Amino acid sequence: MSAPFVSELPAFDHLRPEDSAQALEQVLSQNREELVSLLSRSEFRWETLVEPLEEMGDRLSRSWGPISHLFGVWSTPEWRAAYNAGLPKVTEYGVEVSQNEALYRAYRSLADSPAFAGYSPTRRKLVEDALRDFQLSGIALPPAQKERFKAISLRLSELQAKFEENVMDSVQAWQLLIAEEAELDGMTEAAKTAARAKAQAKGLEGWLLTLDFPSYDAVITKSRNRALRQKLYEAYATRASDVGPHAPGHDNSALMSEILALRREEAELLGYADYAELSLATKMADSPAEVEQFLRELASKARPRALQELEQLRQLAAADGVADLQAWDLAYYSEQLRERTLGLSDEALRPYFPFPQVLRGMFDLVERLFGVRIAALEGVPTWHPEVSVYSLAHADGEWIGAFYLDPYSRPETKRGGAWMDECIGRRRLTAGSLQLPVAYLVCNFTPPQSGEPALLTHDEVLTLFHEFGHGLHHLLTRVEEGALAGIRGVEWDAVELPSQFMENWCYEPTTLKLFARHWQTGEPMPDAMIEQLRADRRFQSGLATLRQVEFALFDLSLHRDQQPPSSLRLLELLNTIRDEVSVLKPPALNRMPWSFGHIFAGGYAAGYYSYKWAEVLSSDAFAAFEEAGFTPEVGHRFRDAILAAGGSRPAMGNFVEFRGRKPVVEPLLRHSGLLESSE
Repeated sequence: MSAPFVSELPAFDHLRPEDSAQALEQVLSQNREELVSLLSRSEFRWETLVEPLEEMGDRLSRSWGPISHLFGVWSTPEWRAAYNAGLPKVTEYGVEVSQNEALYRAYRSLADSPAFAGYSPTRRKLVEDALRDFQLSGIALPPAQKERFKAISLRLSELQAKFEENVMDSVQAWQLLIAEEAELDGMTEAAKTAARAKAQAKGLEGWLLTLDFPSYDAVITKSRNRALRQKLYEAYATRASDVGPHAPGHDNSALMSEILALRREEAELLGYADYAELSLATKMADSPAEVEQFLRELASKARPRALQELEQLRQLAAADGVADLQAWDLAYYSEQLRERTLGLSDEALRPYFPFPQVLRGMFDLVERLFGVRIAALEGVPTWHPEVSVYSLAHADGEWIGAFYLDPYSRPETKRGGAWMDECIGRRRLTAGSLQLPVAYLVCNFTPPQSGEPALLTHDEVLTLFHEFGHGLHHLLTRVEEGALAGIRGVEWDAVELPSQFMENWCYEPTTLKLFARHWQTGEPMPDAMIEQLRADRRFQSGLATLRQVEFALFDLSLHRDQQPPSSLRLLELLNTIRDEVSVLKPPALNRMPWSFGHIFAGGYAAGYYSYKWAEVLSSDAFAAFEEAGFTPEVGHRFRDAILAAGGSRPAMGNFVEFRGRKPVVEPLLRHSGLLESSE
């Protein structure tokens, strides 16, 4: 029996930028007309207000979603133009809806009606969240301020899209052709083969290095050529900035200043002291002060270990004749130290992680944990031949949903990083049938070379499990109200819980033995290597923790700062944070903020701390499995309390339902090897 949702999937083999843009215009026009008609009523019920609005939202999502998705994964000039043309129109429509006073009064009437007390807890939360979001969208502002709020929202969407575009363009514009193989000394054969193939694809002789992460990482971690490492580092660390070997047309300086100024103005219009306070209005954390205290305490626990780790690197570099350890040396000597102290390297691990085998092993784990079945869906149109599609079903055959998987890097047309996004959301339709969820899972692994399977690093295995965790959060929801199904309605600092939870399994011996087998011999990863890998989890955990705390404190400080934003001010704030937190400062040319898409183009503004916050939740959640001996019952409880519940209740309520208490930090410190240094 074919999956019932296949006919609902986007027709990627027939989508055209010009047709999609026209269809978007039609949907926006239709939605506006229906909204006017909807609000002409004098009384409202759930069925006459919320359900029609969900239909309209779903219609827009199905029209705009593929355009937005293709902008990231198949960013041709035509699709980029369609995205840039459509974004302000979609944003304007969203602001119109969020500032529609008649719509606000309609929701208010639901909350004030006698029937509201009889609503399910999920429906009550949906209405309460909607009323809160109306307030955060400026519904109560005087007319002139409301217009200004709308103008800010439109401008921010434009600026944030341009920020991401500049980063993509600066990455794509930079390349370095190497004529002599000797210059690539230390790099793996696989990396050199990939660089050779890139050069040949452009009709060039030699080896072509670029700034997409697999290419950059291959140099910065393995190349013995220090000058080459420095050249790649300087290009990577100055992407889309005012310095470095980049075209000035991709400089994000002015965009960042304007984004920060507009965010502060937006917060002030709504009565908040700063944008950080506004951001936390929809998060688990109660205040910026609470977040700052959390981050500083974490830094204090990690700093002693980080200083020890840095000294080890300095000693190793000095023995190699490098007396002045620099930023472009850290990854290289970290990899050298890792090999010497743990007997472990990415190249030793890669043969045990062929992508198809890792994927199947992850599927087997998820099937066992959550009582589901995963199978390939054939004949579904996709945007690229490398993309595959899979269905999910319960053990009894009941369909759950589906997901697309786009695993490999395409530097010319695909933005870097990894992410999960919604294709279709789960909800109960007005006709009574159930719309099943569909997800996009996107990674940027090095493509397979010379007929071999793609061989992943352990970090890439972690990335795959991480993004699939997000996908499971979207897919395994049992909520039937679209606005709270899956990741919708989940506090932002809890969204990373399922994804980081899944990463834990990449260190668990029984799970590793499911898929960590040598791609040529079929031999399982030796027990000694698995123990080395588990020890690797704690390797340089102090430095890694401080790096994340640095990013999070910078983000928080940036959005609390009361001085006029400028490039100089950004660097002053960053250096202040680094003076306090970092144990080795990068060179003055480093322009990390200029490509910090999480906070300037994504949803993590004044929320980057969420990664460490959610890591506390995820480590504590995984500890429940450790304590119970990994019994299936715990997996089913996690599925039901966390994944199935989605945004239907506060994230803390979901966690307490699963764990029986509020989260504690000790499991994170133990897993990271920081418990000893914090005592």
